[in-house]
Amino acid sequence: MGRWLKTLRPYWFVILIITGLLFIQAMCDLRLPDYTSKIIDTGIQAYGIQYTVPEKITRDEFYNAEIFMDEKEKELWESSYTQNGNIYELKEHDEEGLDRLDEALSMSLILDSQFSSVTEDSLNQLLKQMADEGDPSMAGVTPEALGITEYPADLRPVFAQMSQSGAMSVTDLENVKTRMQEQIDVMGGENIRKSMGAVYAKNMEEMAGVDITAKQQGYLWSTGGMMILIAAIMAAAMIIVSLLSSKVGAGVGRDMREKIYSRVMQFSNAEIEKFSSASLITRTTNDIQQIQMTTVMALRIMLFSPIMAIGGVVRVASTGADMWWVIGLAILCIIGIIIFLFTLVMPKFKTVQKIVDNVNRVTREIITGLPVIRAFGTEKKEEKRFSDASYDLYKVQLFINRAISFMLPAFMFVMFGVSALIVWVGSQRIDAGMMRVGQMTAFIQYAMQIIMSFVMLTVMAVMVPRAAVAANRVDEVIKTESSVKNKENAKKLSSVRGDVEFKDVSFAYPGADGKVLEDITFKAEAGKTTAIIGATGCGKSTIVQLIPRLYDVTEGSITFDGIDLRDIDMASLRSNIGYVPQKRILFSGDIRSNITYGNESATDEDVANAARIAQAEDFIEAKEKGYHSPISQGGSNVSGGQNQRLSIARALAKHPKVYVFDDSFSALDLKTDRKLRAALKENVGDSTIIIVAQRVSTIIDADQIIVMENGHIAGIGTHGELLSGCATYREIAESQMTAEELYGKEVLA
Repeated sequence: MGRWLKTLRPYWFVILIITGLLFIQAMCDLRLPDYTSKIIDTGIQAYGIQYTVPEKITRDEFYNAEIFMDEKEKELWESSYTQNGNIYELKEHDEEGLDRLDEALSMSLILDSQFSSVTEDSLNQLLKQMADEGDPSMAGVTPEALGITEYPADLRPVFAQMSQSGAMSVTDLENVKTRMQEQIDVMGGENIRKSMGAVYAKNMEEMAGVDITAKQQGYLWSTGGMMILIAAIMAAAMIIVSLLSSKVGAGVGRDMREKIYSRVMQFSNAEIEKFSSASLITRTTNDIQQIQMTTVMALRIMLFSPIMAIGGVVRVASTGADMWWVIGLAILCIIGIIIFLFTLVMPKFKTVQKIVDNVNRVTREIITGLPVIRAFGTEKKEEKRFSDASYDLYKVQLFINRAISFMLPAFMFVMFGVSALIVWVGSQRIDAGMMRVGQMTAFIQYAMQIIMSFVMLTVMAVMVPRAAVAANRVDEVIKTESSVKNKENAKKLSSVRGDVEFKDVSFAYPGADGKVLEDITFKAEAGKTTAIIGATGCGKSTIVQLIPRLYDVTEGSITFDGIDLRDIDMASLRSNIGYVPQKRILFSGDIRSNITYGNESATDEDVANAARIAQAEDFIEAKEKGYHSPISQGGSNVSGGQNQRLSIARALAKHPKVYVFDDSFSALDLKTDRKLRAALKENVGDSTIIIVAQRVSTIIDADQIIVMENGHIAGIGTHGELLSGCATYREIAESQMTAEELYGKEVLA
C-alpha cells in the first residue's frame, strides 16, 4: 500500500489541482439546494421579494410605517428613501445594507402590516390582553369607543392618535413589539418573520405600482440562471477531474508496470520459479489494472466524498431545520450495512487473486500444450481441469457480487426512507410555521448528499481492499532482490579469450533437499569444443545455465578468463556468451529480427552468414518473403528443426567468444547435425564451444567430453579415451551406435 502511495508522488501537483477542482465541484453541488430553496420560498411563495423593506412605497404608507418606529428607526427609515412625487423609492440596493435595514426595521413594518387589517376577534383579544397587563388607560375600552365599527379594521390611526395624546408611550410601543416578536418566535421564528415581511413588501410595492409578476419572473430567471451557471461550472470541474484522474491512474499503472518489468528482468531463474510465470503475468496485468482503476476512483471519490459530507453537515445546520436526528439515524443505518458487508466479504477478497493466478496458470498450460492435448485425446480432461479452476473463481466472485449487489438496494432503501421521514417530520413543522417548504426541500437534498457521500466511500471501501491486495502482490515482486546480481565495481571484460573453468562447483536449487551438482571441475578452452553428455536429469543443462549466471553456484567457483563470474559485470559477461537454450524460443516478428535479436547492428551479410552456418539458409530463401517472413509468438509457424536452427543463427549473429548449445541439435537430422558442426568448426573454431547433447554422434569429434552421472563427473576425455576408460560413456555409446560404428571393422576383427 505504501508503494502505491509512493507512486503518486510524481503527480502531487496534478493531485493538488484535482483536489482544488473537487472542492469547487463540491461547493457548487452544495450551493444548488440553497438555490432550490430560494426558488420555492422566495421566488414562488414570496413572489421574488427577499426583504421586508419595500423597493417602492406610497407617501401615505411611508408615514403610516413610522407609527410603530422609535426616533432612531424613523431616522434610518427616512434616510433610506428618496421622494419621487407621491412615491418613495429605496436608495439602498446592496445586500449588506438591505440586510441591515431588514434587521432594524422589519418588526415595525410587520406591526404596520398586522394592524392595517385586524379582525374583530383579534382586536377584542388585543384590548383584553393590554388591560390584563395593567395598562390603566385600556381598562374598559371597547372597539366602539375607539370609533371602529367596520372589519377588518385599520388600527394604525388609533395607535397614531394614542401616541400623539401620550396614551401610548415609547415603552408601551416596545412592549407591543416584544409581544409580536414572542408570537413570531412561537409560530416559527425567522421563517414566519420573512413570510410576513414578504407579504408587507408585496402589498406596499403593488400599491406603489410595481409589477410584482415581472419582479417574480425576474427573480426566478436570475436564480435559475445562477443554478445553470453553477451546474456548468460543476460539470466542467467534473470533466477536468475525470481527465486528470484518468491521466494519473494511467501514469501510476505505467510506472508500476515499468518497475515490475525492470525488476523481473533482473530476476534469476530462481525468482522466476518462485513466483511462477502465470503469477508474474497476473501481477503485471490484472493486479496493476486493479490498482490503476482504484487510483482513478480514489482521486474522484475518496477526496470528493469527505468534502461533500462535511459541507452537507454545515449546510444542514444552516437550514435551521432542527432535524439532526434524521441524518444521524441514516448514518447509523449505513454504518450497520457497511459493517455487515465487510464482515461477510473481506475474507473473500484475499483469495480472489490467488484463484486468478491458478486460472491463468491452467489456461496458459492448456494453450501452450494444445498439440499434446490433441495428440493424446485428453481434451475432456483438460476441459474439466479448466472448468474446475474457473468454477472456483466463479463461486468466490458470485459470493462477492451477491453481497455487494445487496449494498445498493439497502442504501437506496435508507435514502428513500430518510426522504419519507424528512417529508413527514418537515410537513408537521411547516404546518406549525417552524419551517418553509423550500427549507424542507433543501434539507432533503443535503441529507441525500451526505448519505451519498457515505455510500461512495463505502464503494471505495470495497475496492480499496482488493487494490491493497493487488498492491501488496506487486510490491512483493518489486521488493524481491535477485539472488544473482552485480557486485559493486564489477569488472567489465576486455581482450576476451573465452576460457571457462569450473572449480569444485556444487549447486542446489532454491528450496531443494539436495544438490543437483557436486564437485564439478573442468576447463573449456578457447578454440576447443567441450561436450557434456549423460542420462536425463544428471545435471547437464544445470551446468551450462551457471555459465551466463542464470543461477549462481552454491559452492566453488566458475571463472571466465581467470575471473570469477560473480566479479564480472553481468551485461559484459552475457555479451560474450551466445546461449542457445534447451527450450527453443522465438519472438513474434520476422526471421531477420529474430536472428539479430542479440545484435541489432548486424548487417545483412552477418545475418546471411549466421543463417548459412546454422543450416537455415535453404528454408529461409525458399520462403516468399525470405528474411522478412513473419514469425509468430514462440515460433509456432515453423517446424521444430527450423526453430532450432534460427535459435542457433541468433547466437551466431552475436559473434560471442563462448557458444553454449544446450541440447540444441536434438531436433536436427544427422545429416544437418553433421553439416552444422562442420560449419561451426570452420567459422567459429577460435571460440569456446560448449555442447550439451544426448546423441553420441553429435559430440564424437569434440576435443573434450564430460560424462555426467547423478550430478557428478563420471569421466572426462576424448571419445576414444572414454570408450576404453569410462563405463558410463561406453554404455551410452553402445546404446546409440553399432559396435562397427564405435570400434571400426578392424578392431572388431
